[in-house]
Amino acid sequence: MDTTEIQKRLGENIKQIRKSKKFTQFELAEKAYVSEDTIKSLEQGRTWCSDKTLSQITDALEIDVVKLFMPVGDSFKKNKENSAKLKSAIASDVRNYINEILTEFE
Repeated sequence: MDTTEIQKRLGENIKQIRKSKKFTQFELAEKAYVSEDTIKSLEQGRTWCSDKTLSQITDALEIDVVKLFMPVGDSFKKNKENSAKLKSAIASDVRNYINEILTEFE
């Protein structure tokens, strides 16, 4: 899976989740404190966004950021190899994050 595929997935997921919450692009942009053009560009897979923008969008959609990178539709079922890689990467990142937090309390 290359960055173009990930960028496309991000855009598709933003669009799908936005529509499921019955937001227009303009409404999501307002809630996320970004421009409508930013939402359009992301949904069309034309651009990347900063961590800050991604955080603002996930807050506006009331979702966890991981949801934006999960496979769309049936692609999890169709491509088991990529699914396994993605699950492994997410698990590894979660473990690393938890370890960082735990070391702060030592």
